[in-house]
Amino acid sequence: MTTHRPPPGPGAVRAFIALGANLGDAAAALESAFAALDALADTRLVARSSLYRTAPIGVTGHPDYLNAVAAVDTTLDAKQLLDTLLALETQHGRTRETELAPRTLDLDLLLYGDASISQPGLEIPHPRMHLRAFVLVPLAEIAPGTVIPGRGIVAELLDGIRDQRIERLPGTA
Repeated sequence: MTTHRPPPGPGAVRAFIALGANLGDAAAALESAFAALDALADTRLVARSSLYRTAPIGVTGHPDYLNAVAAVDTTLDAKQLLDTLLALETQHGRTRETELAPRTLDLDLLLYGDASISQPGLEIPHPRMHLRAFVLVPLAEIAPGTVIPGRGIVAELLDGIRDQRIERLPGTA
């Protein structure tokens, strides 16, 4: 990804963000979110996965999701980055009536460098990321050697999610 803005300054941290949507034009929402991530102050989009179609987990009767993962370098701290992601969701029409409701845009902060953070509303690494094909497969596409603290290397965790349906959409990288 080429950007015309200067990269974040010294001390930038590599963070990984999961993107998902299953309402409206999900592909357009994810493309808009990638652009918004690259436009964030003190942040630069450095990699993005292909888009993947996945079945919703924990509910039936909901439309399939489109999912992806982005890597950013940022000088925002983890809480500032999370707050920014939540604001981007809201700008894209996200509401939170119920926990597993369909979404116009879902942005989850998966990893923030090698940090382990447990605060109200902020859990890094994301607590279920190692159990979800919609996270691990796109993450393995862009950063297979990444270590999930307390869980292992992304590429080595893929066997544990092989039973989950996931389909890479051609031409979306």
